[in-house]
Formats: sequence, C-alpha cells, structure tokens
Amino acid sequence: MEKLKKQIEFLKEIDKLKEIFRQSLLADNSRHENDAEHSWHLAMFCIILGEYAPDGTDILKCIKLVLIHDLVEIYAGDTYLYDEKGNADKADREKAAADKLFSILPSHQEKEIYSLWNEFEERKTEESIFANMLDRLQPIMLNYLTEGKMWIKNGVKKSQVLEKAMNMGFSQGNEKLQKYLLSLLDECVEKGYLING
Repeated sequence: MEKLKKQIEFLKEIDKLKEIFRQSLLADNSRHENDAEHSWHLAMFCIILGEYAPDGTDILKCIKLVLIHDLVEIYAGDTYLYDEKGNADKADREKAAADKLFSILPSHQEKEIYSLWNEFEERKTEESIFANMLDRLQPIMLNYLTEGKMWIKNGVKKSQVLEKAMNMGFSQGNEKLQKYLLSLLDECVEKGYLING
C-alpha cells in the first residue's frame, strides 16, 4: 500500500501542470496554453509525425519524454524561450524542481522518470532529439496560427526562432521537417507575424 500511496500522491501533484500557463496561445487565440495541454499536443505530434523520426526511433519513448519534460515547471514555472534573464538560472531551478517532484515516487519509478527527464534535457539520443524538435515545432505552429501575436508582443526575430530550433534538434532532424520549418518561418515574415532579422 505504501508504494501505491506514493504513486497516487505523485499523480495528484502533477495535476498542477494544468495550472502552469505558457507564452503560446491556443490556436483560436482565446487564451494561453497550459503545460498539460502542451504535453498532450506534443504526444500527438510524436504519434502523427513519427514517420519523420530517424529509423529505429522508439516513438513510445518519445511520447514518454514529451509527457515528462515539463513536469518540473510545476515548481520551476514556465520560462519563455526568448527571455535571456529567465533562462540564466532555468537549469538550476528545474533541477531543484525535479529533485523535489520525482522524489514523491517510489524509488524505482523516481529513477526511471528522472532518467527520462534528463534524457530529454541532454538531447543525445535519437528519441530526445526528435522530442526536442517537436517541442520547438509545436509553439512555432501555434504562433503561426495566432498571427505571431506573442512573437510581435515580445519583439522576437526570425533569426532567434531559427537559432533555437536548430540548437534544439532541427539541425540533426529530418530534412522534410527542416524544409517545412524554414518555409513556415518565411511565410511568418511575409505575413508580418515575425520580424525579419
């Protein structure tokens, strides 16, 4: 029973992910997306776009990575990708959050979840590179669908979006997805959703 109590306690705690709101807006522009919605959407990206992952990529593992990657934001909060000051201590805040959150679990699951979270952050495996690539593509798509509202508000430039995407998986990713990203960013600039520069 002790093991089950810890598992249930963890599941209750991660419900708080629904309360963490991101910079990205929903496609209908009605409100900001929360972390739980983002993670679910990324899991669907893994399933639907799995054919663009490198041969032999374990898509189920990718799904696990994207469902786990933002859990730490329950304690660390969401840090806007283009916020230099906020990103300065992000790794430390998220590590402390991981220590606190994952320790709720029984030890064997704590190790497994912690390992998956680290794998996503390190971007060294095919699965983590693909998961990170999708984690960049999803908010770019939402920014496109909302006419760049948050990019415009924050003065984000095309070069910044492209640099972050390339650093987080696209430079090693599927050529078709790379071409799609580049064409989407070009269209965003043409339509005034993104500053050229």
